[in-house]
Amino acid sequence: MPGTSGKAKKPDKTDTAGRDPFFDNAKYLAIVLVACAHSWEPFRNDSRAATALYMFVYTFHMPAFIVISGYFSRGFDLSPRRLHRLVTGILVPYVLFEFAYAFFRRWADDDPTYPVNLVDPYFLNWFLVALFVWRLTTPIWRTLRWPVPIAVGIALLSAVTPDVDSNLDLQRVLQFLPFFVLGLVLNPEHFALLRRRAVRLAALPVGATALVFAYWAAPRLNYQWFYRRDSGQDLGVQAWAGGAMSVGLFACSMLLTACFLAWVPRRRMWFTALGAGTLYGYLLHGFLVKGSVWWGWYDTDWPHADWPHTPLGMVAVTLVAGVVITLLCTEPVRRVFRFAVEPRMDWLFRPDPVAQARRRVQGDVQGDGDRDSGQSRSSPVA
Repeated sequence: MPGTSGKAKKPDKTDTAGRDPFFDNAKYLAIVLVACAHSWEPFRNDSRAATALYMFVYTFHMPAFIVISGYFSRGFDLSPRRLHRLVTGILVPYVLFEFAYAFFRRWADDDPTYPVNLVDPYFLNWFLVALFVWRLTTPIWRTLRWPVPIAVGIALLSAVTPDVDSNLDLQRVLQFLPFFVLGLVLNPEHFALLRRRAVRLAALPVGATALVFAYWAAPRLNYQWFYRRDSGQDLGVQAWAGGAMSVGLFACSMLLTACFLAWVPRRRMWFTALGAGTLYGYLLHGFLVKGSVWWGWYDTDWPHADWPHTPLGMVAVTLVAGVVITLLCTEPVRRVFRFAVEPRMDWLFRPDPVAQARRRVQGDVQGDGDRDSGQSRSSPVA
């Protein structure tokens, strides 16, 4: 716990696996909020409280994810090793899950002609497209003097330009860009500042005020603003209002993201290890989100089916969503679906001469050490 002196706590040390528990905790808690928010979507039309919670969570759950993604992309360059991981860890899963979701919809929604369209990301897959573009442009952002203001300016221009191409969800790519760029410029000390006692205490009334405001705004504000996939004009307002909304929403998202991160535990928790599998949970839970709607789990036109739309039913649905997303982040699920989310495709790429040279040097050093210690080169090395 931070002291009362007001000084920022030093960044916590990483665990034995070299991972900082804070970020794994943050990713897990954020993905739980993503799943819960998706489970509330069918309640928006008949529950003001559900709509308020939905807008409140949507204000910061993806921005928090994206800030962390940017933070861990700070070292990205155009080296072969980084590009290989970009292709196998983002581009290939995008293609595979585009096909998977299309065929799932053909079956689950009884729509046998639903097309596979790789330039039109389906549902959750927009994030993979965005992450691919953002990481590919990381070296540019790292060289600019004022990257965040420039990114905010680009997002603002996109928010007032209805002619931005809808292919590849470009509006979302551009409007969420500032959060990724902000992550690129953050250092561990910035996250440590959130552990100040004053910041953590202030986060509580700020969050509560935002939740009350969301309840007031629920019947007055179009929740589609939070998707950031349309311009202001597309949502029925003038350009200046769309621009003001874009800037205001960015400020609110950053404020609530800071409040969220301020209360993320820094020590290892029972769920810390699940933070390494959040991409699995993110991509896989969409099948249940869409399937639950297509299969009529929320429908009220059959006996006793209206229970999810009661307050107790909404709580139960929320708990089920949290349990399901937790299970999807576990190691057994990751082992089963690793071929699609983290495929090994060394056969696809040319050998990296730099990596080969490094391995040769390391092999020579190891060989010298073995000879010095009297061991043969064929001895197993721990």
